[in-house]
This record gives sequence, structure tokens and C-alpha cells, in this order.
Amino acid sequence: MTSPDGLFGRFGKEFPAGSVIFSEGEPGQVMYVIQTGRVRIVKHVPGGQRLLSQLGPGEFFGEMSILNEKPRTATAQALEDTRVLVLDGKTFESMVVGNTEIAVRLIRKLARRLDGANTLIEVLLEQDPRIRVILGLSRIAEEFGSRQGEGVYIPSTTQDLAAEVGLDESRVIEVLSRLVRLRILHAVPEGGWIVDDPARLQEFLEFVVSHRSGDS
Repeated sequence: MTSPDGLFGRFGKEFPAGSVIFSEGEPGQVMYVIQTGRVRIVKHVPGGQRLLSQLGPGEFFGEMSILNEKPRTATAQALEDTRVLVLDGKTFESMVVGNTEIAVRLIRKLARRLDGANTLIEVLLEQDPRIRVILGLSRIAEEFGSRQGEGVYIPSTTQDLAAEVGLDESRVIEVLSRLVRLRILHAVPEGGWIVDDPARLQEFLEFVVSHRSGDS
């Protein structure tokens, strides 16, 4: 069995924090497996960018371009100093054929992506902006959030969230300000938000849904 250092010697590449690994629209002949560090995947949408995922060691990205032979559908950026394995289509195909675990992980990832797309469609179909914002927060918390004491840290700016839920940023700020006044969440200096009480956020969502009206 080839050691991790041996694999990095053959396929490895390093990206410093903040560097772009690939950009949306570029042709894609290779995929990446993260050894150390974190990577942010974002997609350009009207009004800004939408966070698709944040990935860590052991996870892979960029596989769709070598599977469907189409340009990159998103941009990948290193959030911190990152080491990856760079695999071309032939190498990836041989790994999938020869390793059941890799094939299962790929299927699970594609299933999560489809589930995430279905959830986003539900958010965008909602007419009440308050419900859109809360559902958007809940989705980001579930996909990318991390525990901070009793709360959950959400790595999203108001601009990111506005692009996520398809609303003007001013409308999103209005809803978030109300949640802050209710002490359900608060902004953090380094960026993003902490949902202080996820249960109260869910209760507020249920309240809004049960009392929805044409005036939002």
C-alpha cells in the first residue's frame, strides 16, 4: 500500500490560504482530494456569491467536471494553507473501479448534493421573506455550521445569505435585525452569525408560518 507521503509525492500540490484552486467556467481535467486544510466552494449568482460547501481533510471536490466533461460549475478557494492530491480522470476511474469505499463515498456525496438542491428549491419557492431567511439560515447551519457552546456558528455574510435565498440584502438585514432583537442570534466580529438558541429559531419559524399574511 502506498503511504500518504508517497501519494503526495506523486499527486500532491499545496495551495496557500486565500488562493483560488480553480474558477467557475474553467475546463476541468482533474479532481482534488484534501489531505490537510479547508476549501470553500462558491458559485456566482446575481448579486454576489453563494456558498455551496466547506470541505476538510478526506473530502474531495472537482469530480463533476471529469465525470461529465463540462466546465467547472463553481469556484474552489483555499480557506487556509491546504495540501491536496490532484487526480486526472483515468486515475480517478481506476480508483472507483478498484475501491468500493471510494465508489460509495461518491454516491453518498452526489445524494447529499441532490438533497441540498431540493432543500434550496423549497426555500426559493417560499413567498414570505421572513420564512425564506430563516430556512436559509437553517440550511447553512445544517450544511456548514459548527457548534459554539450552546449555539451554532453560521459562516455567512448578509450578502451570502441574500444570494442564497434570492432576496435584496436590505430585506435580509431587516429580518436578521429582528432575530437579533429577539436574542435568537447575533453577529460575530470575525464575520458570520451565531444562532444562540436553534430551538427558538425553529419555534419562531413555526410562529411565522402559523401567522403568515400578505404583509411580511
